[in-house]
Parts: sequence; C-alpha cells; structure tokens
Amino acid sequence: MTTAQLLTDQLTHLIGRPLPLRIKAWDGSTAGPADAPTVTLRNRRALRRLLWQPGELGLADAWISGDLDIEGDLAPALSRVRAALAGRGPVRPGLREWPALLGTAARLGVLGPRPQPPGGRARVRGSLHSRARDRAVISHHYDLSNEFYALLLGEAMAYSCAYWTPKSDSLQTAQEAKFDLVCRKLALNPGSRLLDIGCGWGALAVHAARHFGARVTAVTLSQRQHAFATAAVEAAGLTDRVEVLLCDYREIAAGPFDAISCIEMGEHVGDQEYPAFARRLHSLLRPEGRLLVQQMSRSTVAPGGGAFIETYIAPDMHMRPVGDTVALLERAGLEVRNVEALREHYARTIDAWHERLDEHRAEFTALVGEPTVRLWRLYLAGSSLAFAERRMGVDQILAVRPTTTGTSGAPATPLDWYQAQERSS
Repeated sequence: MTTAQLLTDQLTHLIGRPLPLRIKAWDGSTAGPADAPTVTLRNRRALRRLLWQPGELGLADAWISGDLDIEGDLAPALSRVRAALAGRGPVRPGLREWPALLGTAARLGVLGPRPQPPGGRARVRGSLHSRARDRAVISHHYDLSNEFYALLLGEAMAYSCAYWTPKSDSLQTAQEAKFDLVCRKLALNPGSRLLDIGCGWGALAVHAARHFGARVTAVTLSQRQHAFATAAVEAAGLTDRVEVLLCDYREIAAGPFDAISCIEMGEHVGDQEYPAFARRLHSLLRPEGRLLVQQMSRSTVAPGGGAFIETYIAPDMHMRPVGDTVALLERAGLEVRNVEALREHYARTIDAWHERLDEHRAEFTALVGEPTVRLWRLYLAGSSLAFAERRMGVDQILAVRPTTTGTSGAPATPLDWYQAQERSS
C-alpha cells in the first residue's frame, strides 16, 4: 500500500466519512477522489505537526511553514473541505484512535520530536486587557510594516470593510464610499468635533476633515500607525484640523465630542471590558451627539475567531452577535437608531486585498518573507469565506446620546445618507 493510500484510509476512518480531498505524499504517491482539492504533504514533518497538535493550529503551522500545500486556489479548497466536514465537529483523535494513528506514523517514519512552530505567533503577557497587554496585541498585528499594509490596502489605506455601491469601480472608491457614509451618518459639518477611536492609518480622519470640515481627534495604540497618520495629516495640510494621539481609549481626556467613530476597534476591547467601554463612549459624547460603531460579529462558539486567529492574528479578540452589542450600548445610556449589515461587502473587500497580495507576491515576500505571506494568504482566504458563508458578520451601528428630556437630534429618516451619496457620485 502506498503512503498516500495508507494516509487516506486512516483519515477516512478518523472522520467517519469519505475524505473530501486528494492526498499527494512526499514520495509522489497519490490517493483520494480525483475531483477533490489536492493537499500536498511535502515532507514527514507536516504529519508530525498534526500528531503533536491535531486540528486547526497544526494544519496552519504546516501550511505557514510550507510543509503542506494545496494545489490551485486556496479558498475554494477550504470551502469544499469545510462543507464536507459540516456537522462533524473538530477532527481530533479519541483514545481509541491513537494506537492506530501512532502505528501508522511509526510505519511512515513520522514519529519524532515536536517541530518548532513557524514565526509569526503572538507573544503577549500580562493581565488580559491591561493597557500594556493591549498595546502589545495591537503592535503584533498592526506594526508589521507600513509598507506591507500600503501594498495590501492600496491608496485608501483602510483596513476595514469597504462599502461597495453600484458605482464602486475599485477598492479605493469603495473605501471612499464607506468614509462618506460614516460621515453622513454622524452628521458631520464644518467645525464638528469628531473623535476617531482606533484611527488606523488616519484615512477616515483625513477624509472627515478634508470633505466635511470636521475637527478630528484621532487615536491609535500602534506606533507605526501613529507615525503614518501624522505624516498623512501633514501631507494633506490638515494639521489645524486633525490631531493624532498615541494613547489608549481609556486615556482620552478631551470632550465632549459631537461625534465618535469606532471602526472595527471594538473587537479588541474584550468581553468583560465592553460595558465600561460603552459607558466611556457615552460620557465622551455631548447630548444629541452621535456614535458610529462598525464592528464584526459572530456566534458565541468561537468569539475570538478560532485557534489560528487567536494565535497568529489578533489575540484577545472578542466578538458577539450584533444584538448583544446593541444591548450593551443601550445599557450604557445610548439609543441605537440604525443597524446596517455589511457582511457581503466584507467578503468582497477581503477578496480585493487577496488579489493585491497575489498580484504583488514577490514584493510582499521581499518585505516580510515567504512564511508571513503564506500566513496572510491563509488568513485572507479563510476570512473571506467566513463572511461569505455567514459564519461572521459586520455591521454599522449608529447610536445617539439622548438629552435628559429624550430628544435625540436624529433625522426622521435615513434617506439623505444614501441620496447624498448618489448626488456626489
């Protein structure tokens, strides 16, 4: 029996159903359905990683290190395997399976010491969501390289879900449409005071100041984002309207503000900390001031995103169903006026980033190395599928701080948010 056939038989027995992939082993042998995605095991170390760490993280380590590869496009292969295993739960050997697995591993010469994990894992210490730990978590992901993110995100330099209208002909125009929509929902006008928490590389802050005349306080925990955003404000000639601060949201002393934007930063706040975060947002707003939270959501099964995301991308993340976030904001005294789902928009946005990664792969590799590029290929392919297949969502939640008499200052209808976009297109 060939190596590939032996592995196929063992895995079929383990998952209890036909294998949804074709295996190509390091000795050139193949087995499995001819029309299935082909997984190439380049060496015995790929299996050794899975023996030591069965499941998602072992597979990710094997992929990032190049010990395992998938022929063709990654996303369709991941989708097909996931569909085939739907309802099966985590594929982890039980006590009964281990003797046979170890016997097969010995026969194939796979047994050995635990392989070193590839680079790129987050190394964070300290109390969960302490200010020092939060800084380290943000730095791990966002301080990778400004050059890397500029190449990935394009001119818009926005690492968040874009807004694809019928007239969006590029990632840039879709991100600009998102900036416009956020600013209109917040009713920004010349002189409006906007607090942008988690400002990224400053794109929304610059847009709000340049096109809506807002006076913006932009806040980030990332040193490289702070440096980039500060330079972008200077280059735009907006230093009199935009101030970029390197600080934690808990350290913001100014206020009250007419409006607050929080674009995909709330996921980093933490489960236990979110009620206090919501109260802080309320206190920073003036009466009738508006808050726009754009935030990812998912079920309570994997609120952090799973082992791969929590290990390599964003440790300490916490997401919840969108209704739970709405409830937390309202308990803090805010009144939620509008919720707009953007799930399909995010799948399209991530696909656009993935296209840029593929188109400029040699440049990315020169910047950060092949393992990091492979890490991001897996991250983007998996993330796009999560939104397309409704395992994750993202929403814009618009809230106001009502006055003591109950007035909100909100428009009677949201019609102008969208009509204004058509007029400006």
